[in-house]
Amino acid sequence: MVRRAACEPYSNKHVNPTEPDHYASLGLERRCSSIQIRDAYRSLAKRRHPDLNRHDAEAQLLIQALNAAYEILSDPARRHAYDRELDENSRAAAPASRAKIERNVSQDVRLRIEDFLRGTTLDVRVNDPANPDGPETYELHVAPGTAPGTRLRLARAAPFEGGFVLLRLKTLPGFRFKIRGSDLRCDLRISARRAEAGGIETISGPTGLPLRVLIPARVKRGELIKIAHEGMPKSRGGRGDLLVRITYRLELRVSRSR
Repeated sequence: MVRRAACEPYSNKHVNPTEPDHYASLGLERRCSSIQIRDAYRSLAKRRHPDLNRHDAEAQLLIQALNAAYEILSDPARRHAYDRELDENSRAAAPASRAKIERNVSQDVRLRIEDFLRGTTLDVRVNDPANPDGPETYELHVAPGTAPGTRLRLARAAPFEGGFVLLRLKTLPGFRFKIRGSDLRCDLRISARRAEAGGIETISGPTGLPLRVLIPARVKRGELIKIAHEGMPKSRGGRGDLLVRITYRLELRVSRSR
């Protein structure tokens, strides 16, 4: 016994609303075979037969739609012409869809590290050649603790109402701090004596506030000391860490042999 795979329900969004959707009437998709069209029609016609639904006005309309669909789709030539009409309607609807998408513009906005941490307000300039009025300017508010990579959108003004300026926030390269994911890295140069004995050093953090760095005795060159929760904001809340890399010069003593 051969089992035929059931077709998935078909929904054609571009069919002329004044014309019936024959595939939808049979619950089929355009890839269905002639056998599947026949089986679907027989099954639905049996359930919707007027003798079983004499007092149901909707059932009368449904059986008419089934008959019309089967009449068109069971005839290869008429089905081919109907499919060609569907394709033409789809192509006619495409320009309107593209015009709606083209109302949106996307661009990146680069901020300093401290802007993500403390928040900032800035003007975003959009140069869209399609705007007859020239460049557009929008005010952007970035809240304190906003994570790099955050995406924001601003509603566009005339003549592009309904569209958006889609923004992605990125970080400007910093001089003192390097970004590694949500962590920050910086270098701290100390004396060889401090490296030997250990102690406390103070650095200026990414927000400008002083931070204490606890130096362990006999610290190695290149060793990383972590200051928790002093890195970049995370998208799900909290902050990364600040990793301080220790550097120092060795003290060399030269003695003369006798």
